[in-house]
Amino acid sequence: MVMRVFGLSFVVSAVALLIALIYGGPHAMALAAILGVLEVSLSFDNAVVNATVLQRMSPLWQRMFITVGVLIAVFGMRLLFPLAVVSIGAHLDPLKALDLALNPPANGAAYFPDGRASYVTLLNDANPKIAAFGGMFLLLLFLNFVCAEREITWLSWLERPLARLGRFDMFAVVVALFVLILTAGVIAPDDKADVVMVAGALGMITYFVVDGLGNYFDTDESPGPARATLATGRAAFFLFLYLEVLDASFSFDGVIGSFAITADPIIIALGLGLIGAMFVRSITVYLVRKGTLAQYIYLEHGAHWAIGTLALLLLYSTGHHLDQLFTGLIGVIIIGAAFLTSVLRNRRERSVPSDDLVDQLHST
Repeated sequence: MVMRVFGLSFVVSAVALLIALIYGGPHAMALAAILGVLEVSLSFDNAVVNATVLQRMSPLWQRMFITVGVLIAVFGMRLLFPLAVVSIGAHLDPLKALDLALNPPANGAAYFPDGRASYVTLLNDANPKIAAFGGMFLLLLFLNFVCAEREITWLSWLERPLARLGRFDMFAVVVALFVLILTAGVIAPDDKADVVMVAGALGMITYFVVDGLGNYFDTDESPGPARATLATGRAAFFLFLYLEVLDASFSFDGVIGSFAITADPIIIALGLGLIGAMFVRSITVYLVRKGTLAQYIYLEHGAHWAIGTLALLLLYSTGHHLDQLFTGLIGVIIIGAAFLTSVLRNRRERSVPSDDLVDQLHST
């Protein structure tokens, strides 16, 4: 199963490294490899959450996610999205934005000698609106998970009170709006407050639209692997769309953070996209095929707590610089804790005799 799921990722990675070598020599190939490893190591929470959605889709749409979806991730988020942000924000022609990216000022300076801002500078200036959009989308995803009543809880001392509060209509929306107002009024710079409010509101609208359409066309209400049927047709399409927006929200900080390694959009697309995003998708498919989420019951909870943490860090980054490695490691630690507690739970359950075995012992 491992080679069947990851085989394409290895092939694509080899091709990406070869392209990087031809494009910029050994140095470019090394940078692409570093970006790929960084993306994979810091995106496991993304893979776990994606798997919770992907397991509801038919095998056809699972293949669409790992083929068509990776093209969207590479060319959409890792190449076209940063160019579009710079082009729109600086009122530049897209080709001029690409030229700006491919020809940075000497010695990594923030500005050209004639006073023009560099591609990296323009993209960093756009970070508050990018972080606000992605942060609010992920925050709503987190809140709607932890504020729902569940038979199994991980951090029970916190999840159960939140589930009781979630019985109130629009509780998650009220909390999200309060966090957005706090972010725009206190955290974001004064000259970016209105931009953060608008971008955050658009992130919330995007979540409501994509999640609402997915639920509208999803006729089977039973969640997870116990569903009687897998989503197909329009329901699967909107779940696919939901996955792509989710992946985009996760990748915002990665795309911005990659500029600390290189500003070349081609190398970023090869490293973060072709290598990193492809392996993240393969990990997602592997989790679904292996039934890992059902086996390690707290992984889904841990992934959503990692999402909530990432959402708050993204919103905090609207006014403060955060190291990408720091944000990624927090997610890894939370996922690791969820995995460890799942293992301990499984061991406890195996050590406790079943009711049938107890009855048999009493009868003898």
